[in-house]
Amino acid sequence: MNIHEYQAKAILRSFGVPTPRGVLATSAAAAVAAAEELGGSVWVVKAQIHAGGRGKAGGVRLCKTLDEVEAAAAELLGSTLVTKQTGKAGKQVHKVYVEEGLDIAIEFYLSLLVDREAEAVAFVVSSAGGMDIEEVAASTPGKILSCPIPLERGLSSEDTEAMADMLGLKGKVATMFDDLAVALYRVFVECDCSLLELNPLVLTGDVLLALDAKIAVDDNALYRQPEAAAMRDEDEEDPRETEASQFGLNYIALDGQIGCMVNGAGLAMATMDIIQLKGAKPANFLDVGGGVTVEAVTEAFRLLFSDAHVKAVLVNIFGGIVRCDIIANGLIEAIKTHPMRVPVVMRLVGTNEEEGRRIVRDAGLDVHWAADLDQAAEMAVGALA
Repeated sequence: MNIHEYQAKAILRSFGVPTPRGVLATSAAAAVAAAEELGGSVWVVKAQIHAGGRGKAGGVRLCKTLDEVEAAAAELLGSTLVTKQTGKAGKQVHKVYVEEGLDIAIEFYLSLLVDREAEAVAFVVSSAGGMDIEEVAASTPGKILSCPIPLERGLSSEDTEAMADMLGLKGKVATMFDDLAVALYRVFVECDCSLLELNPLVLTGDVLLALDAKIAVDDNALYRQPEAAAMRDEDEEDPRETEASQFGLNYIALDGQIGCMVNGAGLAMATMDIIQLKGAKPANFLDVGGGVTVEAVTEAFRLLFSDAHVKAVLVNIFGGIVRCDIIANGLIEAIKTHPMRVPVVMRLVGTNEEEGRRIVRDAGLDVHWAADLDQAAEMAVGALA
């Protein structure tokens, strides 16, 4: 689950991580009031959306007068910001964050993430702050240090010294970095983060602080992170994804025409890959999971049938924990309110496979049956013609 920059900084401050002073605003007048409250003569007005690349897209404005603050907020609020992470549709700006302007000496990059290969939380640091880390990795990989932290040991002074050396920090600032790294590691572990990114982390005067911050919380851990769960902003989410999550479904909207229903993330990826191999694009990633119920499957079919972009549906179920008859009964329930307006291709294999097929046949539904995934993909792509 992603949260906004202003929310991420509130979490960081609660762990003692320095950030610029800022005030949230939802109107141009409130933005001006925020600037007056902060004082000074330079402010930054930042669009709050769940996407990176805001600066390059015009979502971060440096203002030197209150009139400029008002104009920037008025222009951003209600606008649609298109960045490299939003896709062509972009995201609408509902709120802005007004921060004090700072005299920045140096910019760094710092993030924490889960290193699956090392089975550890890893720090990633670079002296090339304020840039896309992917570009830095491609063009100047020597400027990046990845530092996995063994869970059984935790963060050590040797780790922080290595990172400080990489960033060229000495003396008092290096000591300050040590304290900062310890605090950030606590945030990541105690808040069940899947990503914590400061881009940039800046040195202003003799203080290191998080000029920008991004935090993603593992949504599987939200049951023990009530404060983070309360930060969820459904305005930033696709309504279909929000609805699906209420039924325990893993749903991600894509830009293709073939609606996919599968069980298991690996099978979902394979299904989407073979659809593209056959010359079409998936309209979604929809994993019904393992402990799925008829009610949840019914909702899954309703999501697919109600999507105007979907021109065919491919159901690819390998029944193990998921029983094929549950999938079939879900389809029967779904068409009571959302008729099958597009061709449906089904591949049901595994637990209660024959029972699932019988239920669909007895209902008299015009479903195209596939023997394997390759045939299923060909039939689904063919149905688009």
